[in-house]
Amino acid sequence: MSLDRADLTAATQPLNRARSMPAGFYTDPAIFKAERERVFLKHWFFLTRAEALPEPGDYRAFDSPGGPIVLIRGNDGRLRCFANYCRHRGSILLEGKGNVGGKITCPYHAWSYLNDGRLYGCPDMKDAEGFDKVENGLVALDLDEWEGFVFARFTKDGPSLREHLGDFPERMASHKLGQMRCTWSMTLDVACNWKLILENAVETYHTGIVHRDTVGAQQSRSPATRGDWIAIQVISGRSIATLGSDQPPFPPIEGLDEEAKLGTYFTVVFPTVQFAVAQDCLWWLNTRPVSENRTVLEVGGCFPEDRLSLPDFKARALPYYDRWERVAKEDVGILEKQQRALGSALYRPGPLSWRDDMVQAMGVWVLDRLGL
Repeated sequence: MSLDRADLTAATQPLNRARSMPAGFYTDPAIFKAERERVFLKHWFFLTRAEALPEPGDYRAFDSPGGPIVLIRGNDGRLRCFANYCRHRGSILLEGKGNVGGKITCPYHAWSYLNDGRLYGCPDMKDAEGFDKVENGLVALDLDEWEGFVFARFTKDGPSLREHLGDFPERMASHKLGQMRCTWSMTLDVACNWKLILENAVETYHTGIVHRDTVGAQQSRSPATRGDWIAIQVISGRSIATLGSDQPPFPPIEGLDEEAKLGTYFTVVFPTVQFAVAQDCLWWLNTRPVSENRTVLEVGGCFPEDRLSLPDFKARALPYYDRWERVAKEDVGILEKQQRALGSALYRPGPLSWRDDMVQAMGVWVLDRLGL
């Protein structure tokens, strides 16, 4: 891996004399390979909201750094996550999203599986010596939920999801995130490293420049956290989930604690997702790393469930969707330029500002997992 030890030492110094990470941290295929083995395959990662798959047989397929996977709700009402391949010769089983009813059938040789992963049908296998249907069901990932947010991991070793989240549930308790419902999402194919997206999401240094005509300049503080997450809180007496100076269309969530009333939390739950938690809603930036210079970014938005029954909900929600899409695309534009610049043979890490504290924290977390 092409990371110079002196550059790494400089990047992990106290903030007032620290420098940014070396270019290879974002451009080296060897670093991305190491991240796959030591980060993506060993930690919890966010998939979607549980209500996105309400009925038995509902499924959604994902391309993940660990390969294709599929989330499906069984006839027993449970969500399960499986490697998305047939146990015969490895064909992809499901694409996109939809409902398969009670059974998944391989499009190649028609092996079939119940929606709880058990092998159901396997044509012409009666003469296969030692063949065991029980042992040839779909391969499951570890799966867990917190307040309707569904997470998976490729290993069963390591901390539980609640241990991974640390004090995140406590900090967000008054937002009642379990009562949120996702009403909107969009997906962008981004030509940059996944870490650049999340670093950008926890600093306000850029907002008055990149987002001059949308969200504008912002001020933030960095609350202490416990567990595998970091945060900044953008200070504002009103939700910043819509644009302009008018009061947002939806009122604040009832019962917010005094800390939550101060502004919007922009968090990174390591390794790959940001939850932005405002006084009236939540949105996420979920990164699915594809390569060292390509990331699939899903942006999703949630509101308290009781808002959805309002007769004018759709009209009142539109300003939120507009803000989430416009700001995400502004960020993508600048981050793709940053990725290109990191490819310069003359690139040298620059000094960090006091406003880059969580950018540094993100990099240090990854370095620690890589053992660098």
